[in-house]
Amino acid sequence: MTRRTLLTTGALLFSGTTMAAPSLKPKALREGDTVGLITPSTYVSDPDRLLLAERTLRYFNLKPKFGRNVKKKEGYVGGSVEERVSDLHDMFRDPDVKAIFCIRGGFGAAHILEAIDYPLIARNPKILLGYSDITALHLAIHRKTGLITFHGPVVLSRFSPYTQEHFRKAVFQTKPIGTVTNPPDSDPLRPSHTMRTVRPGKARGPLVGGNLTLISTTLGTPYEIDTKGKILFIEDVDEQPYSVDRMLTHLKLAGKLDAAAGIVFGECADCRPRDYKPSFDSTFTTGEVVDRILGRLNIPVFTGLTIGHTDDQLTLPLGVMTTLDADEKRLTLEESATTD
Repeated sequence: MTRRTLLTTGALLFSGTTMAAPSLKPKALREGDTVGLITPSTYVSDPDRLLLAERTLRYFNLKPKFGRNVKKKEGYVGGSVEERVSDLHDMFRDPDVKAIFCIRGGFGAAHILEAIDYPLIARNPKILLGYSDITALHLAIHRKTGLITFHGPVVLSRFSPYTQEHFRKAVFQTKPIGTVTNPPDSDPLRPSHTMRTVRPGKARGPLVGGNLTLISTTLGTPYEIDTKGKILFIEDVDEQPYSVDRMLTHLKLAGKLDAAAGIVFGECADCRPRDYKPSFDSTFTTGEVVDRILGRLNIPVFTGLTIGHTDDQLTLPLGVMTTLDADEKRLTLEESATTD
């Protein structure tokens, strides 16, 4: 990172503006590198789960380094705000740590956003990997520093062969990832992952997005998502259609959907009607909600990409220049996300 980039970043950070700084690219991982493991959201105290986390990193020929406060528990989160943010800072500060992986998501990452030392992160750009509740960190860090972070599996994810392939492409190489789409289906009659064009067309812009709940709940804060001219992707899990409707409507009213250049609505695992709240005699499916809200936008939209809460999971760098092709139902990541 050049001195000029540091000065520009610092000026933006210390001025208190919410405008994103110029993009910062972390270094790509190499086999043998040390990776910091943290729990900024829900706690992980089960020794068998922690052993699995260690085994996962060693499988990729990486050395795990657990945060000092991993195993801590305060209610449903992985320690106090001070403990969780301390682990985050320690990993960015430690020159031996080359990347930071979140062990799991869950709930609570938003608690620490006000306590994060964003200039520290800007001075020490590293890969940050995770999804779901980790969206809070992605949004805040990208907004405040411009650092490219990685929406992808947490350490306790399933890591199917497809997930492994795209994880390696994203964090171990410096060339652009290129075109991504869903894995081929073994049963074309009953595909595991169904994609669908909602509005045809192509669009190009920097890639932003993450978990719909976290994107929605950070609106109106200094960390809210900037979608203007960008390719927006959204995913969630275990939400009923009326809840998806509420959050997409929130984004629509906030101007975030109309401002985007194009949108991908990823798989929404188990997002089906259950108990009716509010109680209606009939309901919409999630697909109908998507068509009613995203289908009325004047931008290309497609659904079903394997983002987020699915065993076959893409790793997507946030902030890189991307082309969306809704007709072909694919993204092309044109820009490298990492440096040597």
